[in-house]
Amino acid sequence: MSAPIVIIGSGFGAYQLIKTIRRTDQNIAISVFTLDEGHDYNKPDLSHVFTNQQNSQDLIRMSGEAFATVNNIDLHPFSLVESIDCDNQEISVEGIAYPYSKLVLATGAHAFIPPMLGDATKKVLTLNSLREFEVAHPQIQDAKRVLIIGAGLIGTEIAMDLMSSGKQVLVVDPSMEVIASMLPDYVAYQLRHKMVELGVMFELKTTVTALENCETGILVTLSSGKQQYVDCVISAAGLKANIALAKKSGITVNKGIVVNSQLQTSVNNVYGLGDCVEINGTVMSYLQPIMLSANALAKTLLGQPTDLKLPAMLVKVKTPHMPIQLGGSNVNGATSWKVDIDSQGCSVKAYDDSKNLVGFTVAEGHMKHAFPLLRGLPATL
Repeated sequence: MSAPIVIIGSGFGAYQLIKTIRRTDQNIAISVFTLDEGHDYNKPDLSHVFTNQQNSQDLIRMSGEAFATVNNIDLHPFSLVESIDCDNQEISVEGIAYPYSKLVLATGAHAFIPPMLGDATKKVLTLNSLREFEVAHPQIQDAKRVLIIGAGLIGTEIAMDLMSSGKQVLVVDPSMEVIASMLPDYVAYQLRHKMVELGVMFELKTTVTALENCETGILVTLSSGKQQYVDCVISAAGLKANIALAKKSGITVNKGIVVNSQLQTSVNNVYGLGDCVEINGTVMSYLQPIMLSANALAKTLLGQPTDLKLPAMLVKVKTPHMPIQLGGSNVNGATSWKVDIDSQGCSVKAYDDSKNLVGFTVAEGHMKHAFPLLRGLPATL
């Protein structure tokens, strides 16, 4: 009996890969090793759980056990893969060797927590997985005052969600604007202005230097010298790819696990998938590129080598009080912008030095223009 395809991780990419394989081959052996229960859930839902008054059980689409049964896989929950023997094509879990024919590293990413002083730093919460949400939910639910470290995409979405659920929210970020790496200045300013009107407080161009326990909660000290009392702290300061296992195993890593156009790592029969992976110097953590990667990799694993092709892709910013969609590059590589504003909303087109359209952002009533603009963008890969 031949060794199975082994997948390390049970996130969106891993489960999309399994579903795609099973549409073609119902019988090829697949084993999944994951640190948690292996439940199938929709991670983007974590951005609006408090407005929707949801708990962790509400987010589960299918239990790990049920997913394993439906998709005919061998699921190993709560299993830490300690090492990979690339020469003998084996992984080790609690000292037991498990052979593989093909190995897929779908180890995901972890939330980055900036360095800070103080005895309350261990209380910082993250919301990057179902397990983390399950731990954080009761603390955030009971909190009246919440500090969010990070005004990027996730931090901004969480801030609007918590504000809509009745919390007092403070957002701290060293950037000059919200979602500064993705949104053109005009749209970022409008989004922040809308959030301030709704009650969210911002401290931009500053950082959190210390978190101290006190009788009234947590005392936050900023680099500006300002202080604020909160009940809980959430870090949404970005993600770091989980590359330790790959690095330990001699697989080439950089910001992520380095893969080629067929998602193969530097080692034969070992592949990477999801937001732990680096393609052409970029770690792509959005659902659409991960889904397309899973679809291409499924074909490769089943004997039909397939290069990943990434068209221009749409990103939805889940800020319901000012819905936004964007595509391409609106900041890096853009040198000029054309802004169209009316009573319905706004559109911003981004151009490079040669006046080629390289990105766009549409907000509110202008979102109907998103797909026509998307067709005018060059492919991502």
